[in-house]
Amino acid sequence: MLKYGQFCPVAKATEILGEKWTLLILRELLLGATRFSQLQKGLSRISPTILNKRLQTLQDAGLVIRRNVPDQRSNEYQLTEAGRELYPIIMQVAEWGMRWARGQMSDDELDVELLMNNVQSRIDPEKLPGGRTIIHFHYTDLNRFNHWWIKVDGQDVDLCIDNPGVDVDVNITTDLRTMTEVWLGDLSIKKARDTDKLKIVAPSAYTRNIRSWLGLYFLADVRPMTPG
Repeated sequence: MLKYGQFCPVAKATEILGEKWTLLILRELLLGATRFSQLQKGLSRISPTILNKRLQTLQDAGLVIRRNVPDQRSNEYQLTEAGRELYPIIMQVAEWGMRWARGQMSDDELDVELLMNNVQSRIDPEKLPGGRTIIHFHYTDLNRFNHWWIKVDGQDVDLCIDNPGVDVDVNITTDLRTMTEVWLGDLSIKKARDTDKLKIVAPSAYTRNIRSWLGLYFLADVRPMTPG
């Protein structure tokens, strides 16, 4: 753990929270991840070694506890009271980042696994027609992980990269940058469709209210500003 050698509370807090990946691990835990594999899905570029190390640091600091899962050979990570108290702080950092820290996204910042996990988390089953719904995403610019399916059955929303082998209700064809810009609110669904950057093939029962059931990033309405 890095040390600043100061008694200042900002310095002491940063000693725990300031290492690379730590805030993002906390983000995933605050959003409901409990398993190591779930954390890896939300942090696809972190190595298992670093993830283990950061989780141990958070345990040593009293922000996270690790529990054995009954009848399973695995563990769960749970936030303590101190960890849960970081929720409004992380949300405030997210809002600040949306407003002040975002410029043009470089290609290496585009992450289809992170995007699709986020999309899955924001699907609203209540806004979809009743029964099972299969949504297929095809990313035309990717060679790997270019097909994704979201299965909505009641309140269960599952994401997979393997064809479920059943009829698809909604086909969405686009490129990764376009979908990311739509997700963040930088590009409207209507404009993306009008310019053929986003193609949606589905019955009108799905397309007429796609903005409501697809959802977007929860801070999509926060627009970037230029410092200065």
